[in-house]
Amino acid sequence: MPESSSSFDDPFADLFDKLPDPRRRETSRDTEGNQVPAPSGAPAPTSRRAAREAAARDAAARDAGPVDGPDEASSAESEIPSPPPASPPSSSPAPQSSSATPQSTNATPQSTNATPQSTRSGRRRPPEDARPAPPAESLDALFAGDGSTDRHGSTPPPRDKRRRRIGGWIALGIVLVLVGGLAGAAYVVWSTYEEQIREVMGWQEPADYEPGMATGEALVTISAGDTGGPISQSLYDAGVTKTPDAFYDMLVDTGQNPTFYPGVYQLQEQMTSEAALDALLDPENKLENSALLPEGLTVDQSLPLLAEGTGIPLEDFEAAVADPARYGVSADSLEGWLFPAMYTFDPETSAAEVIQTMVDRAIVSLDAAGVPDADREEILTIASIIQREAREEADFYKVSRVIQNRLAPDNEETFGRLEMDSTAQYGIGEDDGTVSSSEEALTDDNPWNTYVHPGLPIGPIANPGDVAIDAAMNPADGPWMYFVTVNLDTGETIFTNTYSEHLVAVEQWRDWCSENPDSGC
Repeated sequence: MPESSSSFDDPFADLFDKLPDPRRRETSRDTEGNQVPAPSGAPAPTSRRAAREAAARDAAARDAGPVDGPDEASSAESEIPSPPPASPPSSSPAPQSSSATPQSTNATPQSTNATPQSTRSGRRRPPEDARPAPPAESLDALFAGDGSTDRHGSTPPPRDKRRRRIGGWIALGIVLVLVGGLAGAAYVVWSTYEEQIREVMGWQEPADYEPGMATGEALVTISAGDTGGPISQSLYDAGVTKTPDAFYDMLVDTGQNPTFYPGVYQLQEQMTSEAALDALLDPENKLENSALLPEGLTVDQSLPLLAEGTGIPLEDFEAAVADPARYGVSADSLEGWLFPAMYTFDPETSAAEVIQTMVDRAIVSLDAAGVPDADREEILTIASIIQREAREEADFYKVSRVIQNRLAPDNEETFGRLEMDSTAQYGIGEDDGTVSSSEEALTDDNPWNTYVHPGLPIGPIANPGDVAIDAAMNPADGPWMYFVTVNLDTGETIFTNTYSEHLVAVEQWRDWCSENPDSGC
């Protein structure tokens, strides 16, 4: 085709000149109103704007219908309405006749109340005329200007919600693993370096109670020669101060060096260190003719306290305990029979009467635990070991079970040896306040050394209290053969069944002692 000489404002005019116009095939009508192909010589629009204008004219001509003459045509042409919007194509259009008859202007419109079709899911579909028109997808509509390239193309597939949920759970799992790992690492660091972290960050807990917290009653014994250090520990043991060193640190910080007098003092629990000092220096708080014996003391440790509390000479007490039969005890010593408690006596009470009172109190405890008369010495021996070995009352009954398991005749783990350090230390008089035994104590051939001799020692090694006596009579159930206190401050004790397990716990105790060298290891 020769190149058009016309000038248009559309740069694609030449392209449209070379394309056939499909609308020209049905834009003419015969004399009866039937559509016939347009003459082959009809000019084709040379631009998209011309194509749109031609399409609009053809649509108007089709809607006007057949005309009879020039007058009617003029009248019809003047009354041509604006072309209505294209109706949405039906999903199943009815076939049209190739020779369509002109429609009557009085044609009855189709009812819009058609029954909606149901879908496979069971939900009712909306009426055809209520649904939005789908986009035109033919090239004819695109060329005619009735369509847009924005409305063509495939609808994107719906998102895979299942895959999104799986991905969300995976992401959540990763986050939880990371958070758990960080929390675990933080716990390990805090458990290992809590004291150092608190010191660096300034988070140390107060070493002393706050003023106004004092409550209840506490009894504290001061022995002859006691200084700030031992008194500070005694105050802590009685529940008076918050930490073992609070009272001593207060004396050092304030530069005080007071004189303390032996005796039993009545204080309160949860006192400040300064308030405790004031109470110890007040003579009104000292109990006259009174003695407080804590659990676990030996006879040699108890007699000085009795002398200081009652004012009776120490020599009188040493003479009073020389003959155990005098108090109904069939043993060579009163070890274990001086029951630990708080005692107050009349000023005229003698040393022998004081000792008799304490032995009678021990018999009361034995009877309460159901100990037969013939077994009193043996039960006191077991109870005295429990009292010296266990740190927490909850462990008394488990230590009692270890003693029974190790003494069992068929025990091939220890061959009947208790191997208790407390007995070895007692045998040679090694009582320096530490739990470790010297080589001499462990190997000395004395009747109390359970590392050398199988079975129980020949007698008690200390004065047990009510709980220890009850535990000796009622050991807990368990297979334990060994135990070791791995934290002397908290009393944490690990009970094990085999020697290999015990060695692991011993190593833990050694690690703690290396970090706390002044805690009684």
